[in-house]
Amino acid sequence: MAVCASTSFQRRARSQRALARGTRPSLRNGQLLLSTGVPSLDYIIGGGLAVGTLLLVEEDRYESYSRMLLKYFVAEGIVCGHSLFIASARDHPEEILQELPAPLLDDVIEIDEAVRETEDNTTTAASQNSMTIAWRYQNLPKIQTALMSSSRFGHYYDVSKTMSTELQHSVKCHSFFLPDEVPLDLSVTEFGNMNFGYVKLLRSIQRVIREEGFDGACPQTKQRNILRIGIHSLGSMLWGEDIGLGENPEHAYSLTKFLYALRGLLRTSLSACFITVPAYLIQNKAIIGRVVKLSDTVIGLESFNGSERASNPLYKDYHGLLHVHQIPRLNSLICDVPDTKDLAFKLKRKLFTIEEADINLLVHAHLM
Repeated sequence: MAVCASTSFQRRARSQRALARGTRPSLRNGQLLLSTGVPSLDYIIGGGLAVGTLLLVEEDRYESYSRMLLKYFVAEGIVCGHSLFIASARDHPEEILQELPAPLLDDVIEIDEAVRETEDNTTTAASQNSMTIAWRYQNLPKIQTALMSSSRFGHYYDVSKTMSTELQHSVKCHSFFLPDEVPLDLSVTEFGNMNFGYVKLLRSIQRVIREEGFDGACPQTKQRNILRIGIHSLGSMLWGEDIGLGENPEHAYSLTKFLYALRGLLRTSLSACFITVPAYLIQNKAIIGRVVKLSDTVIGLESFNGSERASNPLYKDYHGLLHVHQIPRLNSLICDVPDTKDLAFKLKRKLFTIEEADINLLVHAHLM
């Protein structure tokens, strides 16, 4: 019985992989997963981002690393041949595309060199020559080691180089730039409790899903593909939002209504969404709580830039902390829980990595 059930599952898994490039089924619940573009982040959130779900990233104060994660997500979509939808109210989507990091494309030598650059340990030349790739990986933090075993799912990128123009244009990309969408007279249309920018964005996403064949409810006439939706700094004032202006904003439910409607679209489509939100600007904590509950996966970035920790020697190996606020429960009675909540990230010349931080050092630093 058990053997037959296992064989059946494997057959369905192979079929899913053939239908959707750059995806794989979860070993726990069979949910179709795609990579965020950061393998260590995939591991933390349960193996990858589930198709039909929303990943929300609470931006760091200077927005350096949240923007970097968005670019990884988009770059991974291009390497996997996925269609893209990029939305922004500040930077034109074309500018974001031009800043994408160059992929290493599963080159074991390049990946190995990049990983070694993230280690500040010094070794002699003789010992380096005698090392094997497997030996190097056994000393990496647990999160990184778990992902080195599969280079087919999730790629690595060199942030010191930009992706070639030819590769950028190898997939179909839909863009939404809010300043190009604003009419001359907003008073002619009534949008209820959702502001104009959110209404236009929601309609644009809905149109792409329906017209480009990503609607899961409709029969598929061509090979299935995935739509990756990346939304930059949603909830900022540039989107016409006022939730950062006080404790009781006039349009307090505009963002939450948008997220509710967007998640409904995602659930019935072959798509996944990555959103960055300047949560540190939102003064009303109740609104933040609703935003988190309306998202599937929520992580927060706490950068050391401009803080006292930047000069603290106990944090010298890291550039910030990563907080896992929520992980989804999909087709299961329990949700994935990371092995540790003490996570830190660092960005070296080639790799953005998330590691398990030394809890004793962090606690001691808080007490200083």
